[in-house]
Amino acid sequence: MSTDSRATALDKPGARVIPIAVDTGTAYGRPQPTSRHELTDVTAGTPMGELMRRYWHPVGLVGDATDVPRKVRVLGEELILFRDKSGRPGLVYPHCAHRGTSLYYGRVEERGIRCCYHGWLFDVQGHCVEQPCEPEGGRARDKVRQPWYPVQEQYGLIWAYLGPPDRKPVLPRYECLEQLEEGEFLEADDRSIGGGGPQIIECNWLQHYDNLVDPFHVVVLHSSFSGTQFVEQMAVMPEVTWDTAEQSVRTVSIRKLPDGKTLRRISEAGLPTLRIIPSPRLGRYGMVESLGWILPLDNHSFRIYVVGRVREAGELQRMRSRLGGKLWEEMTEEEHRQFPGDNEAMIGQGNIARHSEEHLATTDRGIVMLRRFLKKQVDAVAAGEDPAGVSFDPAAPPVRFSAGNFLEE
Repeated sequence: MSTDSRATALDKPGARVIPIAVDTGTAYGRPQPTSRHELTDVTAGTPMGELMRRYWHPVGLVGDATDVPRKVRVLGEELILFRDKSGRPGLVYPHCAHRGTSLYYGRVEERGIRCCYHGWLFDVQGHCVEQPCEPEGGRARDKVRQPWYPVQEQYGLIWAYLGPPDRKPVLPRYECLEQLEEGEFLEADDRSIGGGGPQIIECNWLQHYDNLVDPFHVVVLHSSFSGTQFVEQMAVMPEVTWDTAEQSVRTVSIRKLPDGKTLRRISEAGLPTLRIIPSPRLGRYGMVESLGWILPLDNHSFRIYVVGRVREAGELQRMRSRLGGKLWEEMTEEEHRQFPGDNEAMIGQGNIARHSEEHLATTDRGIVMLRRFLKKQVDAVAAGEDPAGVSFDPAAPPVRFSAGNFLEE
């Protein structure tokens, strides 16, 4: 029967009508997805951008500041990092205050960085100290200042403060990096240890920050799905609770091990971008041995700086996950598809996660708590208050976290 004759037959009085099932739940007509931009957008003037600018951030290893200008991207800003020949690090806006030429092409000298175009010389705080083409070296040079940011060196890293000068806190110290046992020393690394992928990870920083309070993905992604990436104990399904500390959201995971012992593992997501994650390889027990800082380069990429207590050089890098004996960069595209890690799970959400399409469940309670915690700090800054985790006291004691691996009988 042709389509037309079938339709005619069904139109006849008394004809039996066969109901046609209507498809439901298809992607057709779905609403345009949205993101939590108040938490993801780190550019200047945005709610999260202003919160981020109330803290110090690592912008490079100490060795990255040299007499060769270096481009860096921080919180959506393009900047130039250098070290003058007097040994002082500097971080400046890239475009010369004279005619806008990039100081990336400048020359670093004893007193600062000199623009290649007309030779104006700026010190590490942006003061114009010389204008060689002007009479008397620039009679009005004191009226010109190159935009700059304060920097400090600590734990093998260069730290920068990009916020309002009158609210600049002291650069914090951390107990777990101050209490070294005999034979230990600090090692700094810029290769995004814990990110599960390349040095620069191509998605929004919040996607990794959320990951810090999600212990259940360890059992699936890092154990059963892609093979054991850490140790067998991490494949045990944990009993999990979360709570909020003064400047972090804590995750307590309890694993009942086959030998009758209990592994109590505490990890934290701290302000502003701290990853306080004890080693999943369980080679050492006790206080967390390293800290990581997620640096948002812009809204679509980030990298991680890590400082840890080690006994051998290169020990931090040896903590990286391997699949089939390979590091992430050694794997083929097919191997990445077959054995995904944190990097694939995060960038698989898109450059910025589609938060309106999420269906959060009971095991996502930590993520809900963390986002609320961040929003509380955003609101505090918007109200003219100081966010949690900042101190203006140079004598303040080192910040203490409760994170670590603890084996109990």
